[in-house]
Amino acid sequence: MTLTFDEDKQNRRLGDLLKKEEEDLVQILSGKYGLEYVNLMGIPVNADALRLIDEVTARTANVSAFALIDKKVKVAARNPQDEKVLAVMETLKTKGYTPELYITSTQNLEKAWKTYKDLSFAYESKAGSLEISSDEINTIIDQVKSLPTIISILQNTVSAKKSYRVSRILETAVAGALAIDASDIHFEPEETYVRLRYRLDGVLQELIQFDIETYNLLLSRIKLISGMKLNIKKDSQDGRFSIRLPIGEVEVRVSILPGAYNESVVMRILNPKSIDVPLESLGIPPKLLEILMKEMSRPDGMILTTGPTGSGKTTTLYAFLKKIHTSQIKIITIEDPIEYHLPGIVQTQVNDKGYGFLEGLRAAVRQDPDIIMIGEIRDNETADIAINSALTGHLVFSTLHTNDAAGTFPRLIDLGVNSKVITSALRVAMAQRLARRLCESCKKEIAIEGDQQQEIETIINNIEDKSLVPADRSKMWEAVGCEKCNKTGYKGRVGVYEAVLTDEKVENAVEMNPSEREIWASAKGQGILTMKQDGVLKILQGITSLDELERVIALQD
Repeated sequence: MTLTFDEDKQNRRLGDLLKKEEEDLVQILSGKYGLEYVNLMGIPVNADALRLIDEVTARTANVSAFALIDKKVKVAARNPQDEKVLAVMETLKTKGYTPELYITSTQNLEKAWKTYKDLSFAYESKAGSLEISSDEINTIIDQVKSLPTIISILQNTVSAKKSYRVSRILETAVAGALAIDASDIHFEPEETYVRLRYRLDGVLQELIQFDIETYNLLLSRIKLISGMKLNIKKDSQDGRFSIRLPIGEVEVRVSILPGAYNESVVMRILNPKSIDVPLESLGIPPKLLEILMKEMSRPDGMILTTGPTGSGKTTTLYAFLKKIHTSQIKIITIEDPIEYHLPGIVQTQVNDKGYGFLEGLRAAVRQDPDIIMIGEIRDNETADIAINSALTGHLVFSTLHTNDAAGTFPRLIDLGVNSKVITSALRVAMAQRLARRLCESCKKEIAIEGDQQQEIETIINNIEDKSLVPADRSKMWEAVGCEKCNKTGYKGRVGVYEAVLTDEKVENAVEMNPSEREIWASAKGQGILTMKQDGVLKILQGITSLDELERVIALQD
């Protein structure tokens, strides 16, 4: 009988023997050090705990965090007296955690470290905050500027192996949206697939479709990082998380809605870059801008901007604050959420735990502010305090949800505000929409003819200040599409504005509980453009197109 020496088999046996000896030694040392031994082979490693110590530090110090309950974190170490281990424990304490040290073996640590590869490109630095640290994702944000490129990256991510796909697709989708300045990410499940779309310059663009199985896993991850309940599937939920980037923190608001086939997800990206727009660059007509500058120089009164969700109201308010902020005045904002951090301004964020706009405003007026910005007036009490603040030496900025500027007055009356004090406090009621700007690289000049010419002329003829009307009204421009504008024909957006001043005629009308039409009739003669007129002038200037203007406002009564 011939004996064959199997070197691989013997090496495996030797390796197993050495591992058993190490395991036995560590258990003996646990008594010496007075620490509990932990066998990580038999317990799952908590991903949130693992994220508290980055992989490089964990391997260098031979440690791993493996469990996290509230602020108590369990940490396993090979050598509990190592200076690197002690440094890790101190770091966790400075972050507000209470670390509890265990002793374990090298093979247990190796098992825990393998979990790092299953984590996403992002790691949680605090509850609801993701810090993007991967070079690959930062490359997407820094270099990808076109829709086709991000579609290709997403397709490759979705088609990758399952473990990779599930752990990467969310961060890739968010990074892609940041890279091309998309404002929203939509996951829309159908019966057999899920559609992913971006809202780019206010219009939805479809990117890819992928399978339901992947989406179910992705949905759980979105709920987890957004602070939602995983087991609720038949009710709507709202949550949020933040992404820490080298350029600053970007907040993402998440909404989940149960649907016919599955839960749909919309993620709104609150990118500070998109909000940081100077007042003069918003597209406000010169006469209205002059009026606003005059009203903002007053020590009291209220300026309201109105419009539907996504019409740029918050951007306008921030532009107001940045324009008038000096070191001599105190500005307090009450927001939901704080979308852009302004140096030198006190900003407070409302929540759903008893601190809303009303409570924030009540507290703000006790802080001796000169200017107060309220993210939104939603109820009677908030409206009352805002109006009273404007009457007692504060300049107040806020927003309302109405269709047009004239609708501000009936809306405030509907909220229960005394009609006689509305006009004493409210200086300007402004409404706005956002229209896409034509791409300067590919827009095409065309003649204005037929019904379009008649429609434009009707609106132009109603402009009170004829000096604003261009002499040449025979041409306009239309969208074409090129690489620079992602084949859409548009790049960026511009505001379309209108306003009503509270002069004597408007004041008399408001006291009679008027309709919007009656407010417009009383505002005739103020010489301020309506949104229709402002939009048509922007068409004739080549800023936007007729098709785009008709998308955002109704040109015909």
